[in-house]
Parts: sequence; C-alpha cells; structure tokens
Amino acid sequence: MKKNLLFLLACLFFQLVAGQQLVLKKGKLIDSLKINDSIPDTYSLYLPQKFDTSKNWPLLLVIDLEKREKQVANWFAKAAEKEGYVVAAVGIEDSLSLTKNMVKTGQVLKRVNSILPIQKSRIYVAGNESGARYASLTPLFLNVVNGVISIGSSVSNTDALNLKRPFHFIGIVGKNDYAYTDLLATEKVLNRLKFPSQLLVYNENQKLPDNALVEKALQAFTLKAMGRKLIPKDSMYVEKAYVQDIQKVNGLRSQQKMLLAEQYLSQMLSMYGAHKNLDSLRLILKEVRKNKMFKAMRRAENATFFKETLLKDEYGYDMDEDVQTHNFNNLGWWKYQMEELDKFINGNSVYERQMGNRLKGFVNALADDNIELIKSDKLIDEDALAFLYMLKTITDADNFDFYMKIISLSAKNEDFGTSLFYLEEALKAGFKDAEKLYALENTALLRINPKFNTLASKYLKDARYKIIEE
Repeated sequence: MKKNLLFLLACLFFQLVAGQQLVLKKGKLIDSLKINDSIPDTYSLYLPQKFDTSKNWPLLLVIDLEKREKQVANWFAKAAEKEGYVVAAVGIEDSLSLTKNMVKTGQVLKRVNSILPIQKSRIYVAGNESGARYASLTPLFLNVVNGVISIGSSVSNTDALNLKRPFHFIGIVGKNDYAYTDLLATEKVLNRLKFPSQLLVYNENQKLPDNALVEKALQAFTLKAMGRKLIPKDSMYVEKAYVQDIQKVNGLRSQQKMLLAEQYLSQMLSMYGAHKNLDSLRLILKEVRKNKMFKAMRRAENATFFKETLLKDEYGYDMDEDVQTHNFNNLGWWKYQMEELDKFINGNSVYERQMGNRLKGFVNALADDNIELIKSDKLIDEDALAFLYMLKTITDADNFDFYMKIISLSAKNEDFGTSLFYLEEALKAGFKDAEKLYALENTALLRINPKFNTLASKYLKDARYKIIEE
C-alpha cells in the first residue's frame, strides 16, 4: 500500500512530459500542458486545495471554442473548488471536423485519467454557448462522459440520443437568453426519455450566470452519484444542500418571483428524490401552483411564448429569403424590426422585455449561423455575405467587427461608396481603433481615397495619407 501511494505521488508531482519535469500544484490553474508527446495540442488543469491521492476524484472537463480556455477554466474552477472537482480545460477548433475534435477531447480525458486518480463513473463535460453545444455531443461519441453542464445552449440533437446510455444533463440559462425556450423544450424531451436532468434558470440579463449556479450543478451531480451509490451518502451534505435550497425558494416567494420559485421546486424534486421524503416539498409546490399571482404570471409568460414563436418563424423565413435573393432593399425592414424589439425591451412588461432580448439574440444567432454556412461553401456567395454583414451592423450595432468586414469586402470589389458609408457609420458610433482600420485586408486603394482620409482626420485625428487634388 505504501509503495502504491509513493508511486501515485511520483506520478502526480513529477510527471515527465516532453523531457521536462511537470509539477502540478493545488489551487492554481496550470496551463499549456501537452496532451501527448506526438502532437502540440495542450490543455489546462486545476486541482482543488483539498486534493490528495488517497481517493478518486470527479472530473469536470471544460470546453472552449473562443480561444479563452484559461479564463473559462478559472471561472469554472471557483465552483469546482467548493464542490471538490478536478477541472481540465481544452480549446476546440471550430475549423476542425467533429471527429477530429472528439478524438482530441478523448485524448485529454485519457491523459488526465493516466496521471490523476479520477473516478471513472463521475466524468462530466461543461461549456458555455458554442462550448456548450459541443459539450452536449460528447456523451454521444465518448462513452466515458457521464454528464453535461450546458450554459446557454440546448442539446444539439435530441434525435441522436442513445436511450441505452442516458447521461445527466444540466442546463443553465437566463430568461433573457434566446436559448431559454429551446432548453425548456429540451428538458421536456429528456424527461420523457427518462434522462436525468435539471434546468437552472436566472432572471438577470447577463451572458454568464452567477457562479453559484455552477456550484448547484456540480452539487446535483454529487447528489445523483450518492443516490446511485457511486459514492457513500453524506447525510450532512444532503441536509445542508436541502436547507439552502428551501431558503432559496422562500426567498424567491417573498420577492414574489413565483415562476422561478415553482421552477426551482420542480428541480428540487428530481435532485432529492433518492435521499428524502419529499411530501412536504410537493405540498409547497402545489401551494405555489394554486397561487393567483403565479397563475397570472404563467399566463402572461405563455402569451409572450406564443408571440415569440410567431416572430421567430417570420424572422427565420424572411432571413432565408433575403439571403438567397440578396435583398439589400429589405435592410430597412430589419432596422424597423429591431426598433420594434427595442420597444418590447424598454416596455413595462417583464415578460415582453425578456422576449425582446431573446428575439434579438435569436436574430443575431441566426445571422451568425448563415454567415458560417456561406463561408463554408467552396464557392462563397459574396453578395449574400455582404447582406449578412450589413444586417449584423443593424442587429448587433455595437459590434464593430461587422462594420470592418463589410468595409473590407466592399473595398475588395471596388465598391468604395459602400465602404466609406459603413466607415462613417462605425466612426459615428464610436469606433476608435485606428490600427485595426489601417490593417484591414483589401483596403489599400480605399486608404488613399480623399474621403477616407477626411473621415479619419475628423474622427481619429490620424489620416496617414495626404491626397492633393488638382
């Protein structure tokens, strides 16, 4: 036994990777670790402060597609520290095929399992938005994955789920997020298929939830593992979590957040069913559902869901039509639609405000998907791409990347009038990055245009070329 422990310690603290000594420290993210000697791909690792080699540990693999692996890993590590999970993080390249990315993901899991005492039945994958979409696919390809935490994204393809190998799915989403209604639908499908699942919802209009919801997701995994007898049941842990959740529900009810209270109670039933008699909890849930305020709130929210469905269908049809026909004349209609959504967002009804934010997110996501689809073709339809870039300056007006893209694309086709128009629009909106502007592809001729330099002088005080007109 002593020899085995010494061997594990040696493996942990003195792993030899690519001829270098690797020291793994607790409570600190270690990045740029090689997956194996034959490829340059790397991953990051976080060990909680209480980590030791005398027991097996649950593993949370964090997926990132936005080249923010370290930041994302640190964010998840806060919850993992509290709940006692090892965190690994890997960046996935969207340009690679799904098969190649899954191979890379599997290699990371294999590598971590080879150097750390990981409990094989408690391996989970997590991600946010694009990372979450990928994470939800991992159990379909990698049998070692037991559960998924998906922030802001539903299951990519419920039709592909393997009923013989259900995994534990936990969605985290804000009511202002366009993925909210998709996750509500996903939860119903998973419940019908008998997949263990929870949906953790928050009201605030922010992309990332409070870290406490990630802690709650990890807690749900732990409670499920205890219920399945994968780990010994800790009655004090269960009771403490239950009391905290009851306090959370009471707080929501006192704040008259009845829809969130009802939703939270429903999740508690699935989380604690294996550990406690929940008759009292069911009585509370029944009481909430009979509440007149709850019924009025539910009716109002359902009315916005119906309106939202109609508008999503209209937007989806119209965008597809406009992209195919290069209907630049319809950009004014899209501007009007965004103004109408702003009226919802600035209105008095909380449900319409949430709907307005969701619909704006939906339109932007739909445009992004169309852009990626067009760019993936061997022969790129540049007119369709130009339409979508212009559309994005309307639907996502604070994102200057799309102004720059349409400036570059128009200049490439020597449509300098369009380039100059969007340059001025960007500058009037507050664009200040002169270095980025002067480094734009295809703009060499544009940059010596007198009107370009007039705009640069007016807004950036940085006209680099002086053109003398005779």
